[in-house]
Amino acid sequence: MTEEQQRPSAENQGQQGQAPGTQPEEASGPAAAGTESIPSLEEVLRQAELKAQEHHDAWLRAKAEADNIHKRAQVDIANAHKYATENFASDLLPVKDSLEATLAADNATLEALKSGVELTLKQLSAVFEKAGLKEINPAGEKFDPHRHQAISMLPSDKEPNTVINVLQKGYLLHDRVVRPALVTVASAKDA
Repeated sequence: MTEEQQRPSAENQGQQGQAPGTQPEEASGPAAAGTESIPSLEEVLRQAELKAQEHHDAWLRAKAEADNIHKRAQVDIANAHKYATENFASDLLPVKDSLEATLAADNATLEALKSGVELTLKQLSAVFEKAGLKEINPAGEKFDPHRHQAISMLPSDKEPNTVINVLQKGYLLHDRVVRPALVTVASAKDA
């Protein structure tokens, strides 16, 4: 087909479905109204920018809230470390009060002082037990380098590496050694 033959057919295609005697520029009715309801590119862009701004604002608020939660958590952790021993300290106050009352007694006999100190020691032991602080007193046990600190080794009839003397008791906090027991350990007798 030649170029001239194609032109009339294109014009005919543009005019299909029109009433005879009307021109395409004069079109009115539902088809023309439909083109007016399609938003312009500027309107679509403006709506997209508004939505983007809303999402950005929401993101900023969420980020600020997350930062605030993080800061509150850090303060809570710092306070937990700072005041972790508060209950233990509160439990120790009556022990101190008992010791001060014992020292304040003017005419106390030796027996009364000893009795007061024993009661105070019981109070202190109860506080230690409540806090999970346990005594290590390994007399007669096998030497354990994780719980005991050997000060010396002495020849003994006991089995080698057995604790024969406790110079200072050790302590465990739950299952962690706070202070190892200072001990003397048996060594083999030389023949």
